[in-house]
Amino acid sequence: MNYAKIVGLFVGAFLLNMIAPQILERLAHLPGTEAAIAQTLWCLGLFLVFGWACSKLAEGTVFPNFTLQLLVGIVLHDALAPIAPEIMIPVVLCTALAAIILKGGGDEVERLDFLKIAYPTMLIAVLGYLITFFVMFPLMLLLGLDGKTSALLAAIIGSTDPAALIPTLKKIVFKDQYKRLAGLSIAESAVNDAVGAIFVGALATMILAGTSVETTAALTSGLFSAENMLSLGRQFLFGTVAGVIGWAFMYSYERYKSTHHQNTGEAEAAYDFAIVLAVPLVTFVLAQAIHGNGFLAAFIAGLLANYNHNNQAFQKTLITMEIKIESIAKPMIFMMVGPFVSLDDLWATAGLGFVISVLFMLVARPVAVMISALPTNLNMKDKLFLSAIRETGVIPVVLAVITVAQFPELTQLMPLTAWVVVWTLTILPAITPWWSRKLGIVE
Repeated sequence: MNYAKIVGLFVGAFLLNMIAPQILERLAHLPGTEAAIAQTLWCLGLFLVFGWACSKLAEGTVFPNFTLQLLVGIVLHDALAPIAPEIMIPVVLCTALAAIILKGGGDEVERLDFLKIAYPTMLIAVLGYLITFFVMFPLMLLLGLDGKTSALLAAIIGSTDPAALIPTLKKIVFKDQYKRLAGLSIAESAVNDAVGAIFVGALATMILAGTSVETTAALTSGLFSAENMLSLGRQFLFGTVAGVIGWAFMYSYERYKSTHHQNTGEAEAAYDFAIVLAVPLVTFVLAQAIHGNGFLAAFIAGLLANYNHNNQAFQKTLITMEIKIESIAKPMIFMMVGPFVSLDDLWATAGLGFVISVLFMLVARPVAVMISALPTNLNMKDKLFLSAIRETGVIPVVLAVITVAQFPELTQLMPLTAWVVVWTLTILPAITPWWSRKLGIVE
């Protein structure tokens, strides 16, 4: 029944998109600032209503709500047209929401559990990311993409997102010797997102400076130049420093909350949300001010502070934040693709997008896992399971929005990113339970 409703949702979005230009034209003729306010509220209303509808109708189907939100955003391309000319608004909004999400990812990874799996996690998240990049780049050149699009797309889709995978993992009962796979998958994606943000930023800076990326040799030479390696090291170092400072503030606040938890009323508990929300944003700004990476800083602050659900003082606040992220932040990010990708753009890149997605899932990911995990004690079943965990999602979309703002001439970048997100978020979570049973790693 939900599948029929999903079709109805897309038909409704399509019809609304057809009449949207007339509505927006009327709004544009409102006097003074009323036009800007009306257009902004119109777009915000579309994000909230259709984001909610996608989440509701995705329940009980094979489609993750994120996939539906991204596609509905594209169907509403003309309805969301006021956003496209104001490119800095989606860039700032997506960046802020991504920082909050990454901080939340740090919260979810148990600090002590992370230390137990830190070695394989870092290898797969960092070395595996680089292997994925250098596998996908030449393959996309062979498919006919230009060097800039190939390099930036390979860097953008290298970040993972377990958002669609987490609900699946919660339903899988692993055998005792394989229980760490769930934590490893989630931890890898959290670290990997920060690595991807740093790498995409460095690559964009390199291209803007005029470095050639038309061949693998030229790209490698530019990436591993002394200047670029120094820039990467600086972003890692100062991003970590900013993250530690953010953690110090959060630790102090946690001590205060733990001491006064019993005497905390509902009103004060409500104020906690503002603090928990502000920390990743301020930490991000601090990292940028000292030339570090803000996404890495937000994640490290969350990981070290570890406001997970074991802390009763923050349990209600974290549940509230999860609800806000799932119902507002993620739908807005996924639907933000809509203003920059039309149905014609999506259709024109459908074949290429499918081929890139298949190569990404069936070639780049297995190669990256098998090579990066060689120095670890992961067995073959571990590696085969992790080879099927390669969902892209929130962070790649954010990085694509930021990158398109810098390279508006790369018209294929956003639609191809959208296709990789759609295919990986739809296929991989659906086959994970079957693949787990096939490997014999579940009860």
